[in-house]
Amino acid sequence: MSRPFTRRPSSPEAWIRAPEARKPFTARLTIDVTPDLRGRIKIAAYRQGVTVADLLRDLFARHFPASNENGDAS
Repeated sequence: MSRPFTRRPSSPEAWIRAPEARKPFTARLTIDVTPDLRGRIKIAAYRQGVTVADLLRDLFARHFPASNENGDAS
């Protein structure tokens, strides 16, 4: 879940001319949870060294895998 460090460009000129990488489109999702569950989620994220958002994105991605054209999980 951790993001790798980027490597230094081969030359400053290439870095200046390089286009910015596009970030994937995201949508905000709001859910209601109990204060106790919220606390447990925050503690779990802290222990794993990730943000709550990254922890939940990974959880959702594993629970709801992308499907192929037939609707089967990839």
